[in-house]
Amino acid sequence: MTQRETWTSRVGFILAAVGSAVGLGNIWRFPYMSAENGGAAFLVVYLIAAALIGLPAILAEFVVGRETKKNVVDAFRNLGGPAAALIGVLGLFTGFWLLSYYSVVGGWVIQYMTGSLTGAYFGGPEAYFGQISEGTGTILFHAIFMVVTIGIVAAGVEKGIEVGTKIMVPSIAILMIGMAAWAFTLDGAGAGYEYFLSPDFSVIAENYQSIIPDAVGQALFSLSLGMGAMVTYASYLDGDDNLLSDGISITVLNTFVGVLAGFVVFPLLFAQNIDPGDAGAGAVFVTLAQAFAELPAGRIIGFVFFLVLLIAALSSAISLLEVVVSYFVDNFDVSRPILTVGIGTVVFLLGVPSALSIDTFTMFDMIANNILLPLGVVLTILFVGWIYGGGAVAELRRGLGSTSGFGPVWLWHIRTVVFLAVLGTLALSIMTFMSA
Repeated sequence: MTQRETWTSRVGFILAAVGSAVGLGNIWRFPYMSAENGGAAFLVVYLIAAALIGLPAILAEFVVGRETKKNVVDAFRNLGGPAAALIGVLGLFTGFWLLSYYSVVGGWVIQYMTGSLTGAYFGGPEAYFGQISEGTGTILFHAIFMVVTIGIVAAGVEKGIEVGTKIMVPSIAILMIGMAAWAFTLDGAGAGYEYFLSPDFSVIAENYQSIIPDAVGQALFSLSLGMGAMVTYASYLDGDDNLLSDGISITVLNTFVGVLAGFVVFPLLFAQNIDPGDAGAGAVFVTLAQAFAELPAGRIIGFVFFLVLLIAALSSAISLLEVVVSYFVDNFDVSRPILTVGIGTVVFLLGVPSALSIDTFTMFDMIANNILLPLGVVLTILFVGWIYGGGAVAELRRGLGSTSGFGPVWLWHIRTVVFLAVLGTLALSIMTFMSA
């Protein structure tokens, strides 16, 4: 059995974790969730949820990974026995399930990149999305995306994931800042900023029953929680770095990219007199495509935007594949490249039905977002808060220095506030799934 890899630097770990978090959840999901929940009203609640729910929850996954230095299944088994290992099994399965159709979306993005340069979707964005989102051609681009993901993960933690994310994450930030600066010059951009940055608190008061759970769910989703990714990445830490400081850095950077996406999407929509409330989940692939088709230099701007989306999708996809690969690398005396190719092939095959049918894709997505992810977070918080307990505090205190008193406060916070918030989110998610 080969020696387990570790990150070569603290920056490498932070950027890898940010890369996992910064994906379609920020650039695709965050703007349309904001639009469906009152724009700035949602932003306010989301920022609170990210700080009070997302950050404490990511620390819970970090302590499990760093303490054990094991994959997600063995990490929970080491700390809580066979029953706890089931939490890890759920995380592993969730990563496997999520990547199978996430890769299909990655294939869509590749097609939109080429479609931007050729103008293929300019004549009818909605019809174009219908053509490329399902069918045998979609399988090809699903395969291309998986091949790239497999190649990065097969190269290892240090030479593959760490090197890749050190390039990807800064690229995402630079390109998004550039696009936000460009969007600032558009006629009508001011109305987009007002919608996104000027909260109407009466909207929160009147719609808190939908805004709060949506904001909590978005905070958990965008930070890659409940899928074993943060446990796995933290398991490659070698040292006593300040996990609180790292968690804050990751949460802030992740939130920064989501807000940047809003600075791009909403000025674009208002510049084209598109009601953001009507954009929905198709905001990127239909509504924004329509905006690019009508803007000067729309081909170049569209290509850059979908390039950012592709990089973000890849940075998240490699973490999902690594969750599964890590388990097999730790438990089987087979080389990482061979395991990665084998696992990646199975993931690809599971994603074929989603590539062939948009209805199947939607079903896969609903199962992941409404059941698997929130259930994984609930069980992790329950385990860390009430079973691992004091051990979790001791692990978190390593590297905290003068802020070591934060540990007990954090423990009771996740036992009460975080647990109730994610449990409520799970209940509402299940209700949504059952009524669909």
